[in-house]
Amino acid sequence: MYATNQFRKGLKVEIEGVPFEIVDYQHVSPGKGRAFTRTKLKNMLNQNVIERTITSGDKLDRANTQQIEMQYLYRDAEGYHFMNQANYEQIVLNEVQLGLGKDFLQEHLVIKVMYFNERPIGVELPTFVELKIVETDPAFRGDTVTGGSKPAKLETGATVGVPFHLKEGDLIRVDTRDCSYVEKVNK
Repeated sequence: MYATNQFRKGLKVEIEGVPFEIVDYQHVSPGKGRAFTRTKLKNMLNQNVIERTITSGDKLDRANTQQIEMQYLYRDAEGYHFMNQANYEQIVLNEVQLGLGKDFLQEHLVIKVMYFNERPIGVELPTFVELKIVETDPAFRGDTVTGGSKPAKLETGATVGVPFHLKEGDLIRVDTRDCSYVEKVNK
């Protein structure tokens, strides 16, 4: 169990049988009455954010979560198939469980699958992935490396804004946290 003085961002707690992650918190000591903690919590099942006021001295249960490294295999009508790196067991996740992560999955990519009470509830992708541009407008004379961007469709189907000088076939590094272009990769 966690007391309010142990709260920190990213801490996983359980409230009424639902796993939550602490997004933000603020300890408040009013002039009168007991101190409390104003806490923003993200529901790990449906990604909704709620606010709760928790009185000092109250405790929250630790969420029964674990992360397991898994390798992405393929997608079919059932969903997205992953294999546990340790015991070779396979699971299938749907688009809701993957969230925006589905736009960056490549075969053989190793990700972390979050489990709650031995049930998969979400994924954590690597911070950066390298993907090839498969469709974008051509570069024109006068376009520069800096200033402005154009949309580019990547091999996984995701679309990101890239500088004007990039063309189809270029390999780029993308930040999976905010779906943004980072740099061109020279290979």
